[in-house]
Amino acid sequence: MESQYKIAVLGPIPYDHITTSTGREIEKYGCVTHPAIALARLMEGKGEVYPVTHIRKVDEEAVHNVFAPYSNINTKAINSEMDQGDVIELKFVDQNNRLEKQTAFMPPICPRDVEAVLDCDIFVCVPISDYEVPLETIRYLKEQAKPGSIVIFDAHGPTSTVTTSGDRLRRFWIERDLWLPYIDVLKMNIEEAGCCWFKKSYEKEELKEEYIELSDEEMDAFGKHVINQGVKAMYITLDSRGAMLYTVKDGHFYKEFIHSVKVEEVIDTTGCGDSFAGGLGFGLLGNRHAYRRAAQYANALGARRTQGTTFEVFESLIKTNKLIQKHYKDFAEVVE
Repeated sequence: MESQYKIAVLGPIPYDHITTSTGREIEKYGCVTHPAIALARLMEGKGEVYPVTHIRKVDEEAVHNVFAPYSNINTKAINSEMDQGDVIELKFVDQNNRLEKQTAFMPPICPRDVEAVLDCDIFVCVPISDYEVPLETIRYLKEQAKPGSIVIFDAHGPTSTVTTSGDRLRRFWIERDLWLPYIDVLKMNIEEAGCCWFKKSYEKEELKEEYIELSDEEMDAFGKHVINQGVKAMYITLDSRGAMLYTVKDGHFYKEFIHSVKVEEVIDTTGCGDSFAGGLGFGLLGNRHAYRRAAQYANALGARRTQGTTFEVFESLIKTNKLIQKHYKDFAEVVE
């Protein structure tokens, strides 16, 4: 890997109040903090990480203190000028499902907010609501960022909305095809996939469930559609099982299952998806087609995120490589 790469991470830094499925209460800053710090650990001596976000003034000192231990995190694109940021309450009903309430809202990340980071190699976009990283900004990155840069986008944002009662609910990503031409790598979980691939019409009875889980055949059809729209690779995470990769290989549509990095005990799953997205970004540095390698780093960071409530769960590149080599053995692909 060449010496100095740059990765920008776009999204909110919410002040989270979390109640785990075991009843434990945790208060911390989330979302962007997870991939930013995970990437900072992996990129020690190799490059810089740039969080791009809006925060409240009351959170400014604490947020900068979160990033202070990591010398390769550059905070120049963290903006408190509008004095708005996310505040969210998360109550897990089981390991994977939670009830969410939001009481404060960051402004959207607009093109002017990313002007200072257009020289980045990779843009990891991890919105958690539909307004936070708008299409206008994704299009601007594709048109104005340096040639060869990669836009990774998490569909958690456009499949989530906030009601006037503060409830955070799922939504169909109806406008999906307007976005896809400007996204290089699309990432989502199995629940979000059911919000992204939908029929032309439904019977009312079909829409009673919180989300519609796609069959394997429907995921394949979805993958082909996304790739045909110009996305280079799509990942659908399958909870603790691993992730499906959809891409083009040797001129043909290709899919592959990459099993997860197993853990003995899950302590806190908050930020796993964000960490997964960060792992994709690291795995594609220096080789924009290393999709299996990217999935292995993504699974490793997602697994490490579950192992505690602090950012100490994220480890150096050497230790992360050993974790990948242990779990993937002969199929491990690592960055030296």
